Amino acid sequence: MKILVTNDDGIYSPGIAALAKIAARFGEVKIVAPDVEQSSMGHAITASRPLSYKKSPVDFGGIEAYRVNGTPADCVALGQHLWDKPDVVLSGINMGPNLGNAMWHSGTLAAAKQAVLFGLKGIALSTPTDVEPDFPSLDPFVEQTLDLLFKNPHLNLVNVNFPHHPKGVRWTRQSVRLYDNKIVPGLDPMGRKHYWFTVVPLEPAEEGTDRWAIENQFVSITPLRLDLTNEAELVKAQLAYPISESAGQQTE
Repeated sequence: MKILVTNDDGIYSPGIAALAKIAARFGEVKIVAPDVEQSSMGHAITASRPLSYKKSPVDFGGIEAYRVNGTPADCVALGQHLWDKPDVVLSGINMGPNLGNAMWHSGTLAAAKQAVLFGLKGIALSTPTDVEPDFPSLDPFVEQTLDLLFKNPHLNLVNVNFPHHPKGVRWTRQSVRLYDNKIVPGLDPMGRKHYWFTVVPLEPAEEGTDRWAIENQFVSITPLRLDLTNEAELVKAQLAYPISESAGQQTE
């Protein structure tokens, strides 16, 4: 198996080193990651300037590794081009969870989505950072999760989150709960005003969701898809507001 490993925290993140080490147990690994942190970059791609890559200054224990002056999605695009179509793309282990609505702006998940757009399997992996992550303790759970997902040919896009001290693994759905925007004002060292954007959840997590799993110390595995179509609402709209085939056509 040819495994491309990337992230959005950058080439220097301890999470990508931990993931690459475990991934190497399953096949040949190459690392192509951003040269600087790209957190919350979402699915941005670089279209206004050329990309370049350099050999990583970090030693990954014999694993071939490169840094790219671009986004996580860029790294996947360039990595699969340079490496003649890998079998799977692993993105992470992200320093911080990617749960619920965070999936919309996650650079970690965007790399996995970009893989699927190329016809590859994409898996995003994350862990909270309210305390320093203990990657050696997560090692067996990461290996168990990868083994499970690699064996399943039908799961092409998956979002995985690891609590600090897992007590088990759960299949979950995305938590979609409401948030209140929160703007935190402050001053920079020069006394100039600046603002931090954050959010505060307004509703508790529902059982069976990714947030619920992490709050209860379970590894969360959430199968996803790229198609955002609301099938139920589409059917309702077609029945309630049928569109004539002649609509928009000029009559003589």
